[in-house]
Amino acid sequence: MQTALLILPNFALILVGLALARGFGYGRGFWEGLEKLVYFVLFPALLLRSIAISTLDLASLGVVVACAWGVMILGMALGSLAPRLFRVEPVVAASCFQCAFRFNTYIGLAVAGSVYGSPGVAIAALVFGSVIPLANFGAVGMLAAHARANFWLELARNPLVVSTLAGFAWNLAGIGMPGFLDQTLNLLGSSALPAGLLAVGAALRIEHGRASPAAHAWWLGVKLAAMPVAAWACVRVLGLGGVEAGVLVMWAALPTASSAYILAVRMGGDGPSVATQITVGTILSMATLPLWLAAMA
Repeated sequence: MQTALLILPNFALILVGLALARGFGYGRGFWEGLEKLVYFVLFPALLLRSIAISTLDLASLGVVVACAWGVMILGMALGSLAPRLFRVEPVVAASCFQCAFRFNTYIGLAVAGSVYGSPGVAIAALVFGSVIPLANFGAVGMLAAHARANFWLELARNPLVVSTLAGFAWNLAGIGMPGFLDQTLNLLGSSALPAGLLAVGAALRIEHGRASPAAHAWWLGVKLAAMPVAAWACVRVLGLGGVEAGVLVMWAALPTASSAYILAVRMGGDGPSVATQITVGTILSMATLPLWLAAMA
């Protein structure tokens, strides 16, 4: 119960975003502009600064990062089985494939801060940053294969990949961040999470896509059940503990990223099916995520 209360404000912001989008005169253009601002400016600033100024203890975080990569690769493998198990068009499968393993970084960092404080945010930023390139590699690669897009171009201009790699490079170079730049990035980054959560809520909608209910259920099951079970198993088998273990399981239990819809639409995929995945997964995670966090308490 205490864990649920800690993360309740984050889900409350999502519901506020949903209410603002449905009950007030904010047009879709407003929310699309906010999503682009968060995706291309605010969140990259948060990622870059968080990783650049963190103390990277590769020895202690190496096992957690390796587990995260393994869990994500499992999610990819399971997500790719949908066309073999159900009747799914190739472009639909390519679009929704990413929903089996991509994660909502806005919700993740907000929850990490609420439950684990500043150490949780720092560890979450490092774990998220380590797997974001892999997640985008899989998502862009699958869509590029079916949408005839240039894979390397899409990957190179992805703001989350660029900011993550830039943050790691800055950190490993050992260059101190000038005070002016640090304050500027901090101001931008501090706006990312509330704005991102509002945008997540505003984007929630059920659309008539081409994916079958059985395929939807499969991808949702992989993301909200199979991945956190695998992460929990890693924690138990390897004897992980503390904030690192909690962040690993929390990350695995996050719903699909809202940016999955943007990517699917921009690359000619089935946006409506992805929108449905994001909406149902986010709503279900309001119940499942507190349970996973409580299991780690």
